[in-house]
Amino acid sequence: QGINAEYGESKAMRRIFGTKKPQLPPVSLEESTKRLDNRAEQLDSKIKKLDAEILGYRDQMAKLRPGSAQNMLKQKALRALKQKKMYEGQREQLMNQAFNLEQTTFTTQSLQDTALQVQALRYANQTLRSQFKEFEIDDVESLQDEIQDLMDQSNEINELMSRSYETPYNLDDADLEDELMSMEAEEVTDSSVPSYLLDLPSASSSKIESRVGQGESQSQQYGVL
Repeated sequence: QGINAEYGESKAMRRIFGTKKPQLPPVSLEESTKRLDNRAEQLDSKIKKLDAEILGYRDQMAKLRPGSAQNMLKQKALRALKQKKMYEGQREQLMNQAFNLEQTTFTTQSLQDTALQVQALRYANQTLRSQFKEFEIDDVESLQDEIQDLMDQSNEINELMSRSYETPYNLDDADLEDELMSMEAEEVTDSSVPSYLLDLPSASSSKIESRVGQGESQSQQYGVL
């Protein structure tokens, strides 16, 4: 009985105050702009059909003589022209509405981007503050000075290690360079050939001559021509 009584009271309250209607999800600006664009495209197609229809009526009127038939076509052409003007006005309204929605969409997106940028700047500010707490400017300056001193010492050491030593016998680089530039290619002469190579041809020729002389004497001895 208690459950039935509560159900009856809730039913009566709904009759008096009505029930709460379910809330529909909000339509986005992009979706609204798309719907307006679709409607504008439909109107464009209708206007094109009416243009073709009006041109057809005009061509038929040109072929007819003045009379009832021509007047009938003229009335049809005027109705089509009025309908075309009405569609053009509606298309103009839709285009203006779509333009306003696009402007609103741009402004909304710009504000959202600005909010994200502000959030990123706040995070970067906190990060920089926490990092600057880890060191001071004087420490960085002293560190740079110390590194510069070390670099200067290293350069001095490199200059000392790359220094050239003096050449013995008091040789002057300028004199050596002059002598190098004045040198010419020398031809190979007999003086540049070792003496033991020069003696070989004479020795071999003398041996050959002695052997030839011995052969002639033996031939004469035995009567060989």
